Amino acid sequence: MKEVTFLHPGFFWLFTVIPVTIAWYIWQRKNQSAKLTISTLNGFKAAPSVLAKLKPVLFAFRLLALSFMIVALARPRTVDVSSKINSTFGIDIVMAMDVSGSMLARDLKPNRLEALKNVAADFVDNRPNDRIGLVVYAGEAYTKTPVTSDKELVKQAIASVRYDDGVLQDGTGIGVGLATAVNRLKDSKAKSKVIILLTDGVNNSGFIDPRMGADMAKEYGIKVYTIGIGTNGRAEFPIGKDPVTGKWVYQMMDVKIDQDLMKEIAKKTDGTYFRATSNSKLKEIYEQINKLETTEIEEQRFYNYDEKYRPWVWAAFGLLLAEAVLRKTLYRSFI
Repeated sequence: MKEVTFLHPGFFWLFTVIPVTIAWYIWQRKNQSAKLTISTLNGFKAAPSVLAKLKPVLFAFRLLALSFMIVALARPRTVDVSSKINSTFGIDIVMAMDVSGSMLARDLKPNRLEALKNVAADFVDNRPNDRIGLVVYAGEAYTKTPVTSDKELVKQAIASVRYDDGVLQDGTGIGVGLATAVNRLKDSKAKSKVIILLTDGVNNSGFIDPRMGADMAKEYGIKVYTIGIGTNGRAEFPIGKDPVTGKWVYQMMDVKIDQDLMKEIAKKTDGTYFRATSNSKLKEIYEQINKLETTEIEEQRFYNYDEKYRPWVWAAFGLLLAEAVLRKTLYRSFI
């Protein structure tokens, strides 16, 4: 149901006249009918007629007609708003996510990987006018979702990310992850191209040096935001699965992130390095990136108004006509 609005709501002040009109009617009621003074009424004992009882209906008709006219003067109408959005400076973004075994560490809740997936999905929701892709890497890397404007597809891909998906070898290949993300964006025609590269460790796998990946990004005009995820000090890391229960076994270990490398990659590509030590900090980082990479939007709005005052006018006219007809017919000689 469309919402009804009023173009001239100030006319509703006229409703203050209604109580005054009612008070005047009650005060003048005794003088509205002819009077005959006689010494006794004993010869006129009779039940009041139905017409006498219904005579106040004439005043009610006039009062309702006045109310309807006030509503009509206020100009009730519904509005249908349609908009056309043009993105004048679109951004293509690729999120490169580390899915190595260490991402199951429980310094973020419930673990680093699940915390990242939740925040990344929110980030996608906050970029309705940009194209987003997803690259996952461990010892190797592959494109989980190419750059697309289908946000539901991207969020489904994020939700399906797992460490033990049987596709990637374990390890931390920052270089191959970055290079794969660059390959997704190098032919993009977008005004701005961005990679969000996240890791929780040190580059120890892959055949591409991370610095070479940064050089590739710079060559193609791609900005890289780097994020190191993990608490300062020690955290519970998975070291294997219990042969009986099949559950992960955890052990306290030192958190090691190659922050110097991540800072170098960000600086070389005009990006920024962030450190996420908690769930709230990780969310804050993605919100900050969201603000840094703004998309200029041109929106045209079209308003289609449907005037609703005419039925009120016709209803008021009908009541006044009915009141006039009754006064000139049934109540014409009524005493």
